[in-house]
Amino acid sequence: MAEPILSLRGLKAGYGDFQALFGIDLDLAEGEVLALIGANGAGKSTLLRAVTGLVRCQRQMVLFRGDGIGGERPDLIARRGIAMVPEGRRLFRSLSVEENLVIGGERAPNGEWTLERIYSLFPILMEKRLNPGTALSGGQQQMVAIGRALMANPRILLFDEISLGLAPVVIKDIYAAFPAIVATGVSVVLVEQDVARALAVAGRFVCLQEGRVSLAGRPDEHDRAAITAAYFGAANVQGAQ
Repeated sequence: MAEPILSLRGLKAGYGDFQALFGIDLDLAEGEVLALIGANGAGKSTLLRAVTGLVRCQRQMVLFRGDGIGGERPDLIARRGIAMVPEGRRLFRSLSVEENLVIGGERAPNGEWTLERIYSLFPILMEKRLNPGTALSGGQQQMVAIGRALMANPRILLFDEISLGLAPVVIKDIYAAFPAIVATGVSVVLVEQDVARALAVAGRFVCLQEGRVSLAGRPDEHDRAAITAAYFGAANVQGAQ
């Protein structure tokens, strides 16, 4: 069996005295799309931040192709081929759309993703390329954030709340681009508030509850009730009935 491109082993992480993750074990295969689901505060964003070096953890708790990278500097982790589309987009206010995209490709290896390919994926960005990145609509800004991450030609792409705050029609447009992204063989971890949409594009899912894995597997292995109980907690689900 091929070695996972990313592995978490007993991952514990948090902020100061607050512990957000309690011993997470997780594997991501080459070319796999993994949905990471859970209620607000479950630890999803903390997990992504630990993988990218934005939250400290022990070195052997995060493995990239078997190499311990936990606690490594974020810029060094990015150079290994791990890119994130952060919650809230976080575009550079002083830069144009095209400049925001180009900066994502600095020091990146040659690969499939170029400016031309990004503009082909999101044609509206070609039209808006000279506009300030933050002058665009929320959906267009999300396209820029995705394009910026792709310009790094990553081997692992992390999406943190890809559809948060966006109109349904915009979310549909963004997900329409998803097949072209995963067709390149990039491995994806998708944090998404719309559980049904996340499970529709993922081969496997991991559900977090209060910093621990509450359920994992293929979407077709578990019924809706089991996923709901893992998401909210059985006691909470029973109390709502």
